[in-house]
Amino acid sequence: MMFQGGKFPWAHVSEVQAQVLELPYVGQELSMVIVLPDEGVDLSTVEKSLTFEKLQTWTRPGQMERTEVEVFLPRFKLGENYNMVPVMQALGVVDAFQQGKADLSGMVVDSELCLSKFVHRSVVEVNEVGTEAVVVTAVMVIPGCCEKSLRMFCADHPFLFFIRHSATHSLLFCGRFASPWGVHPCACKQFPLGLQIPAQTPGSCRI
Repeated sequence: MMFQGGKFPWAHVSEVQAQVLELPYVGQELSMVIVLPDEGVDLSTVEKSLTFEKLQTWTRPGQMERTEVEVFLPRFKLGENYNMVPVMQALGVVDAFQQGKADLSGMVVDSELCLSKFVHRSVVEVNEVGTEAVVVTAVMVIPGCCEKSLRMFCADHPFLFFIRHSATHSLLFCGRFASPWGVHPCACKQFPLGLQIPAQTPGSCRI
């Protein structure tokens, strides 16, 4: 588990019994929003209630408050391949996948070529890389001596995460992490918290 202490936008949503935390990226253009159910609340309860509109409501400025929070997150790297052919065809890109109709002259000389596959690969990685740009305060945690007055955000059970564009609130990535480390937060080794979007994804940023 990684640890970072600092002031972050935070809220508790009683409707679904979950904490919502926003970790802004440097430059404030992107942020990661994490929805963590309370202890004993199944993630499926949150998922059944979740809509884009509700996420917007939960994370609006009037709902979230900058709060001193101790954040514990597992390192994780999630990737997924998407077959984009049905999506492209639904958008009207049909001829490009049909031999004899495709016009790829802007890319290749062979006029007989057509597209057979269109695959999109997305990767999201959360680790301790990129900490040189983090503007928060690191605190050493001693087992059994956690500061009780601070908010504790310990992602040691399943949670949802979203990476979004701050100005438009457009969601660039969303994911479900179902296998965090089951480690008590006070037993975690201190690590600066880092969020990194690999360069092959739409936007290379670090927190």
